[in-house]
Formats: sequence, C-alpha cells, structure tokens
Amino acid sequence: MRKALLLGSTMLALPFAVFAMAGETDERLTALRDEVKELTEERDGIVAKADEASVDLTDDELEEIETITAKIEAKTKQIAARERVSAARQPAGRRSAPEPSVNANGDRMVGTPSNTRKLGAKGGFNSFGEFAVAVRKGINAGNPDQRLVAAATTYGSEGTGADGGFAVPQEFRSAIWQKVVTDDNLLTRTDQLVTGANSLTIPKDETTPWQSSGGILAYWESEAGQVTQSKPALEMSTIRLNKLMALVPMTDELLEDAAGMDSYLRAKAPAKMMAKLNTAIVRGTGAGQPLGILSAGSTIAQAIEAGPQTTDTVIYKNIVNMWSRLYGPCRRNAVWLINQDIEPQLLRMAFDEGATDKYPVYLPANGAAGSPYATLMGRPVVPVEACSTLGDLGDIILTDLSQYMTLTKGSDIKTDVSMHLFFDQALTAFRFIFRVAGQPWWGSTLAPQHGTVTRSWAVTLAAR
Repeated sequence: MRKALLLGSTMLALPFAVFAMAGETDERLTALRDEVKELTEERDGIVAKADEASVDLTDDELEEIETITAKIEAKTKQIAARERVSAARQPAGRRSAPEPSVNANGDRMVGTPSNTRKLGAKGGFNSFGEFAVAVRKGINAGNPDQRLVAAATTYGSEGTGADGGFAVPQEFRSAIWQKVVTDDNLLTRTDQLVTGANSLTIPKDETTPWQSSGGILAYWESEAGQVTQSKPALEMSTIRLNKLMALVPMTDELLEDAAGMDSYLRAKAPAKMMAKLNTAIVRGTGAGQPLGILSAGSTIAQAIEAGPQTTDTVIYKNIVNMWSRLYGPCRRNAVWLINQDIEPQLLRMAFDEGATDKYPVYLPANGAAGSPYATLMGRPVVPVEACSTLGDLGDIILTDLSQYMTLTKGSDIKTDVSMHLFFDQALTAFRFIFRVAGQPWWGSTLAPQHGTVTRSWAVTLAAR
C-alpha cells in the first residue's frame, strides 16, 4: 500500500516537473530573444552612425561587427534548439503547424504529411497583401505563420519576428524594383554602376583627343627622331551615395483588405520613388541628392532667336542649334526630354514657317508599325514630368544619358516592416530605402578642335 502511494506521488510530481522545466525554457527563450535584439540594434547602430557621417567603416568597427554577428548566430542557434525542445513538450492537440521540410526534389514544403504544399519563390504567399497581413498578425502572436518562419528575416535570424523585422520575400522586392526601373524611368538610360560601400572614387581623364597640351599626346616624328614623351592627366572624383526613402504606414483596417493593400503598396511607393529619381537626374542640386542635368556645369543652355522668336515658343531654328551643340559621338544615343506642354509647338513646327507648303519636322509615334516614341532629328522624344513647363529653362533637353553616371548600393530596394513606430495608432510601417548617387561624367563643356562654339553631352534651351 505504501509503495503504491509513493508511486502515485511520483507520478503526480512528474507533470509538475515538466511544467517547471518548460517555464524555465520559456523564460530563457525570452531572455535570448531580448539579447539577440539588443545585439542586432548595437550592430546596426554602428553602420547607421557611419552612414550618417558618410564615411567608411573603420577596421575596428568591422571587427566589432563580425564579433557581434558571431554572438547573434550563436544565440540564434540556442533559440532554435530550445524552441524545438519546447515544441516537443507540447501536448499532441496543441502543436502548431509543422516546421517546413524538404521533399525529394529539394523543394521547401509546409503542412501535414497528407497535405503538404511547396513554399515557392513567394515564400508560400499568394500576394504581397497576404504577406503583409501575416506580418501584422505574426508580430504579437505566439504561433507566427509558418511561411514567415520559413522566410528570411530582416536581420538574418531564423524563426523569430518579435522585433517586427520580418523581411519581404524576394519575389515581392523584385516586383517593386522592376517598377522603379521601368523604361519610363531615366535611371535605365544612364551609365549604371553598383557598389558595396557608401562611396566610390573614380579617376577621370577629361582631355580631348585633339588637345595639343596636357595628357597623353601623339606626334609626327622623323626617322630615328627623338620621340616626345607625355603622360596621362587624371583627376580623382569621389561620389557618395544618397538615400531615397518611402515610409508607408498602414492601418489595421487596410491591412485586413489584402487586395487593396497589395495594389496600394505596389503602385504608390514605387511611383513616388520613380518621380524623385527622374527629378533628381533632370534638376537635382547635388546636395543630398544626385547632381542633375540642369545644375551641371557641363550642360549648355542654347540661346533663343532674338528677332523672330516670341515668348513661350519652340521653333525649328532652336532645334537645329541645339542639335549642332550636341557632341557628335553622343548623337547615336541621344534622346529629347520634354515637358508635354511643348508638344503642340512640335506638332505645328515646319522647316520654313513662311512657306506655302509646310514640311513637318516632328514625327509622332506610330505604335506597332514603327517607333514607340515620337522622333525629332531621328532621335526619340520622351515626355518627362521633371522637365520645366513651356518657356522655362529645361522644358526641352537634348542629352546622351549614357554620359550620366549613377551609382547604387546593390541592385535592390531595402524593405523593412515595423509595428512599433506608430504602435499607439495601430499602424504598421512599411519602409523602402534605395541608396543612389548620380552626376555627369563631364566636368565641363568641350572646346572643338576648330571653331569657338562649345559642345556638350547635354543641351537645353534658354528661357524665353
């Protein structure tokens, strides 16, 4: 009888011991997650401080970042191991969805053995809206959506989103990026460079082939004559990245409507960023943003016709003069950037305004039968909202944008999600960051070998 009682006491004590161990594990899990969050914030703070000062990370800072990253990885492994142990202790009826597994083809799967599905390129989500809803619900939930657990997080740690840093799956990031660099964006026409740092130093040679002094020179020499020596004339140019951002807070109500949120984020944020990029390339000041065409010292402002030209007009002589000032080799890649306000001027333009029979200069686009763009002097005419209105400097620009250099940090938009920024308003913030710099390759206009009229890669029409 006593033996049975002792056995009964032991059996009763076992569940309490298991619960006590589970409680200790949960407390340690919470502590480990807090430590990972603190370490991550410390590491990101070092990078943010360097970016704010626009300087490269020092060797000590790089070493410190590597040390912190190693600690994060070690603690992340501890978290993963404890989570597996904790999950194994749960009663059968309270288990969450199974961890993603790999099938025979190497595809990541999630679900029960009888009902598995492939996660795929979108991380198992049907749309960006569905992903955003899962993020909002998963931030405070004890059992986050397993598709989020299977996707990479903002900080590279697996299976945890307590800090709100769920990353956007790769396919959604790419879809937004494709909208930013569509054909209507001037960025695609520039000479694009990519860097992993926050700046790039480039040696430049701005001497001309026909220059008779300075830089590498060529001479006609007689037989057995002493060859005249020369050397390069290089300049150093340092370009630092600027930060273009879009912060999009979303209400809980909007996030619950996945379709509406999906179309909103995919259209609104990229459109805003595209407009800012175009404006910077056309008229950026160079201070905290790219140096634009109209602000560059190498751009020519072609004078108007003093006699016959009236206010707010564009005439054929303007087009001829602008064309003659564009450097010859640049013509093969040149485009006309215009404000649509001047199109009526182009459509009515003729070689000889006073002639009885007028021959048109401007050829409208003819769609599938030919060019998708209208042409002027055989080059495409591209309407850009960043151009000035009719009569102002910059309403029409002839330029070869391959002579304009853009520098980007990687080739993707950095995307972050947080519910903490506007917690008291029940908003989740989606932040898009694109780091970019830009400026012309040309530092000044070009003096011709014969003549006095300068030439350039970019020509605009003076105000009238």
